[in-house]
Amino acid sequence: MMTELKRTPLTDVHGSLGAKMVPFAGYLMPVQYSGVTDEHLTVRNGVGLFDVSHMGEFLVRGPGALDLIQRVTSNDAAKLTIGKVQYSCLPNEGGGIVDDLLVYRMQHDDDHHYVLVVNASNIAKDRDWIVSHNAFDAQLEDISDRMSLLAVQGPRAIDTLRGLFKEDIGAMPYYTSLYAEMKGVGLVMISTTGYTGAGGYEVYVPNPLAEKAWNVIMEAGRPHGIKPCGLAARDTLRLEMGFCLYGNDIDETTSPIEAGLGWITKFTKDFINSPALKAQKENGTTRKLVGFELVDRGIPRHGYAIVDAGGQRIGEVTSGTMSPSLQKAIGMGYVPWSLSAPGSEILIDVRGKSLRALVVALPFLNTKS
Repeated sequence: MMTELKRTPLTDVHGSLGAKMVPFAGYLMPVQYSGVTDEHLTVRNGVGLFDVSHMGEFLVRGPGALDLIQRVTSNDAAKLTIGKVQYSCLPNEGGGIVDDLLVYRMQHDDDHHYVLVVNASNIAKDRDWIVSHNAFDAQLEDISDRMSLLAVQGPRAIDTLRGLFKEDIGAMPYYTSLYAEMKGVGLVMISTTGYTGAGGYEVYVPNPLAEKAWNVIMEAGRPHGIKPCGLAARDTLRLEMGFCLYGNDIDETTSPIEAGLGWITKFTKDFINSPALKAQKENGTTRKLVGFELVDRGIPRHGYAIVDAGGQRIGEVTSGTMSPSLQKAIGMGYVPWSLSAPGSEILIDVRGKSLRALVVALPFLNTKS
């Protein structure tokens, strides 16, 4: 029996705009509108608007809120001051990752709390996992079905949103957040944690206000060439930055150390499976997640084998595409440590042909220049 797909409050809006809709993480979501390349370059050079309301949000409150978060996440949330955001992961007990997530430390009126933002496909799993480890005086509330999330991404995102807030949102550093009144909408949470590498903002809004917020942003962005964008462009944008996607590049079997996420794995505290991960960090791992560019013509795809000169499988492509910005075929995958240094040559099995590729340093695209 097929489970009926969930819909975001903006599903009808996407349909009216001609979006191609596909099932994704249990939701009916827009994969593209004008085309992946057009939407991708619009975000890199101007401003695009994504509906990512399928993402999950948990409120964590109470005297033991920080203790619970410290126990279940790999990063050190004690370093968060109000309005700061942190990228982290939920380690499992076998060396892998339950999910990657964002941890927000927030305050509204006198209420100090944390907001955890998790992947859509993992909402129930993450909630059950965190609750099962709640030996602290903390309350977790799953507000995923009540919240919508709009991502306004690109160098002209600030021009689009500046007039909608009294606060100087242009002064917000990367990975910060605040509650603010959005003109024509109401109280929202706005943050700067972009998944595209193009700069921009995320606007968290209660479901009844989602369509209003979408329309207000589209109207404000019209002079700046704003376009609605789908999940396909979001995927190519994040891949150019070397950002991991759960279910592709990281999962229950990949450790944060071999995935290059040692920087969010802090051993200044005790967390789930921290002794084993600390040993990995100190002793090294047998494989590593790397970025690569194809030398031969072809496009690497998720699941394609990485092979040695004799055709033996030595790894697997976890993400791959033709980069719209670079006009090169790029990908990520796990390879033996001995082949993980930039400049190492590897072979990608693309439909029976072994295509040459070179390991390169991440990110693929330098957005700072």
